[in-house]
Amino acid sequence: MPHSCRTLTYAIAAAAVATAGFVFPSGATAAAPPAATSDFNGDGYADLAVGVPHGTVGGQAKAGYVNVVWGGPKGVGAYGSIRVTQSTPEVPGTPEAGDRFGASVALTDLNGDGIAELLVGVPGEDVIDRGTDAGMVIAVGGSMDGPGPGSTVLTGPSPSAAYGKSVAAADLTGDGNKEIVIGGTDKVVARVAQGEDSMVTTVVAAPMGGRAPVLITGDFDSDGTADLAVAYWTAGDPNTQSHVRLWKWDADQSAMANFWNTDNAGVTALAAGDFDGDGHDDLALGECREIADENIDDPCGPERLAKGGGIHIHYGSPAGGPFGSRAQTLNQDTAGVPGVAEDGDRFGAALAVADVNRDGRDDLIAGAPGEAIGSKAGAGAAWLLSGGAQGLLDANGVATSVSWNQDTPGIPGVAEAGDTFGAAVASGDGNANGVPDVTVGSPGENASLGAVWLLPSGSAGGSAAFSPRTLGLPYLSTAQKYGKPLSSH
Repeated sequence: MPHSCRTLTYAIAAAAVATAGFVFPSGATAAAPPAATSDFNGDGYADLAVGVPHGTVGGQAKAGYVNVVWGGPKGVGAYGSIRVTQSTPEVPGTPEAGDRFGASVALTDLNGDGIAELLVGVPGEDVIDRGTDAGMVIAVGGSMDGPGPGSTVLTGPSPSAAYGKSVAAADLTGDGNKEIVIGGTDKVVARVAQGEDSMVTTVVAAPMGGRAPVLITGDFDSDGTADLAVAYWTAGDPNTQSHVRLWKWDADQSAMANFWNTDNAGVTALAAGDFDGDGHDDLALGECREIADENIDDPCGPERLAKGGGIHIHYGSPAGGPFGSRAQTLNQDTAGVPGVAEDGDRFGAALAVADVNRDGRDDLIAGAPGEAIGSKAGAGAAWLLSGGAQGLLDANGVATSVSWNQDTPGIPGVAEAGDTFGAAVASGDGNANGVPDVTVGSPGENASLGAVWLLPSGSAGGSAAFSPRTLGLPYLSTAQKYGKPLSSH
């Protein structure tokens, strides 16, 4: 049955929200928010959330679920998992065909208690009085005893609004509370905490070509408060439009304010990190391709470096300086990047950030799900691109990187056509040894059952794979496309 907009009391909150919907956690008086965590069960190990929007639940195709895979001394995948669905007690709604619960996921500590909450996008949710595919985002509390109470963050306002295509969370106002940003059809909105209350504000409303807007957060203006990066593009509606835009909170206007743009750049992924170690966040544009009715600039760097998918990085500047005035571009034809750029590789279609070598500079993990391994089209691959004093490229334009695929020594499995290894990537310290691990999703593995690979400390040595079959999840005969999206940090 359609979701009726009911909301549940969120156990981690101190007070209810008067504007209906999600109950925001209290914390505005805290001196500083603690570091983000993806520890959903409070055992001290980072966990991994795998969204499975194509999963069957209760016989309902594509009702969707989220698999939270536990971390531990051997990393994620060795200690079992839980399956969160709309049939999980206290999670709002009912599993229905096409809901696509898990289309977007985020594990994030909303209230600063050291235990992560799970944010889940359900863009296919039908909502009473709002229509078919209005969509919604749900928050599920974490605890040592498993999933805690869940509540509705926000539902879409009209048919086909599809709220929950994408989701992100960060303290955008600087008050110690995390705002939740939601992408839907042709719109991005933010639910903003205001003490014990909240408000919903539209960030951007524009044609997006039916794609989920890409969301990432980082401090791009170096003022000590998180900002929001949004990417979206469409073609011929009526004109081609493509944008990457940065937004910050304007307290005077009680709204998000746009402060930086690069236009005519269509991207599939974004990532924020300090790749040159100067203390200022940088922005990486993944699978960047120039999309414009006329060639009016070079938003993705030299056109030759867009072949097969390019990664374009805008570097941060000291407070008060212009963001993005320095840029670098790389693809598989860049010196130091293994492989050869070929049409359809989709290099950079998935991005994640971690300081794997612990040198104080972030490294970039990039997936290319269309990469051919030998004659096996779309087998897929992933890269670890190391940060340095100049960023991801040195003064001579050379990268330092390694690549992995299922034919790499030490990586379990065999590269096969259509595996799409690298369709999703994530990082998190799943074994709590102080060094981030890398996870790589392969939703096309085993006839689209899907699987995820763990590369401990960003190395093929000791790597392992897990899947719905190895984790004992149900409905093994159907195409789950397990492995995209992923969330851990």
